Amino acid sequence: MTVREFQKLIEAEFGARDARRGMPGTFLWFAEEVGELAEALRRGTQQEREEEFADVLAWLSTLATIAGVDLEGAALGKYGKGCPRCGKTPCGCREQACGPAHQL
Repeated sequence: MTVREFQKLIEAEFGARDARRGMPGTFLWFAEEVGELAEALRRGTQQEREEEFADVLAWLSTLATIAGVDLEGAALGKYGKGCPRCGKTPCGCREQACGPAHQL
């Protein structure tokens, strides 16, 4: 399954409810799931980590759909040709100056 197919699956399953909730409410659910992932990474079992990663991905997909963003297209557009900064794979930038967190 591709990221695009996953996004469409989540939209088909939960899209109507998510659309009624809107962006602000959906973002709060997403943030809560990120917090649960943090806790699972800190103290959880492998199964708990897997479940929380899945939840975060599902809520991220929902947010992208509400925002009109094709998550797969956006990710590949930014990262599909190497590091967005230096264009290399693996990234050739100094570690402190690059990486997904730096791109925010």
